[in-house]
Amino acid sequence: MARKSSKGGSALTHIDASGEARMVDVSTKPATERMAVAEGCVVMSKATLELIVSGNAKKGDVLGAARIAGIMAAKRTSDLIPLCHPLALSKVTLDISPDRKLPGCLVRATVKVTGPTGVEMEALTAVSVACLTIYDMIKAVERGVRIEGIHLVEKKGGKSGHYRA
Repeated sequence: MARKSSKGGSALTHIDASGEARMVDVSTKPATERMAVAEGCVVMSKATLELIVSGNAKKGDVLGAARIAGIMAAKRTSDLIPLCHPLALSKVTLDISPDRKLPGCLVRATVKVTGPTGVEMEALTAVSVACLTIYDMIKAVERGVRIEGIHLVEKKGGKSGHYRA
């Protein structure tokens, strides 16, 4: 049985009354502008970060490849997450900033759509895949790289309104 929220509805929208997984019906929801921002980081040694910043990584442009991988991943989220709706995204940006204090890279995705459902999963997927791409491109140099702190920073639009972490 689906758990009930204090508002009387199902607290888990992807679980029906009999406890089965389902795709949420968004056909009656209005198409509104929705936006989500997610971020995470890839922590590494100062020497590995310097390889990335200097452009001397053996596999090539680490940040460029990660940026493109993140954008592609956002567009394919519904292929990866079983109950996500396919969306015609209007904007996906991936900002990757080297941070010498970390040391590592801060990865931030912003995703927009005008539609009946939000884009949190697309932003989170973009960050995740961008971080994994950075790892893939530097793993031969440093196996102890860590991917950390992937989370939703902000979302706007829809009936649940504005959220900021």
